[in-house]
Amino acid sequence: MSTVTATASTTRIPALRGAADLVGRSLLASLFVISGLGKLATYAGTAGYMESVGVPGALLPLVIALEVLGGLAIVAGYKTRIVASLLAAFSIASAVLFHSNLGDQIQQIMFLKNFALAGGFITLAARGAGGWSLDNR
Repeated sequence: MSTVTATASTTRIPALRGAADLVGRSLLASLFVISGLGKLATYAGTAGYMESVGVPGALLPLVIALEVLGGLAIVAGYKTRIVASLLAAFSIASAVLFHSNLGDQIQQIMFLKNFALAGGFITLAARGAGGWSLDNR
């Protein structure tokens, strides 16, 4: 490998990684921010659905806060390891509590989606937010 190639790749790759980390965090978090805001619009219905599966509707404000504030923290790369760990656990718990009817294809897809999200958050918890983040300031 020539010196020019090595120099060019070492100057471009960190910026590319930072951008990729930001885009990846934003895509992971978007589902949670949108979902949390949606729960505000359908508060009574969501609380009722939670209660129908044995989860106290009184927990809904905590769920909304975790989804919206946690999602925004992931986008910003703030306290990423902690928030990603919480969102990973939340995703797994949500899959088990709300999408465990694996005989229903839609519920199976939702179950697997939650586990896939948990995998992304576990990776973030292990690696951190990357260069373009508040954690890296």
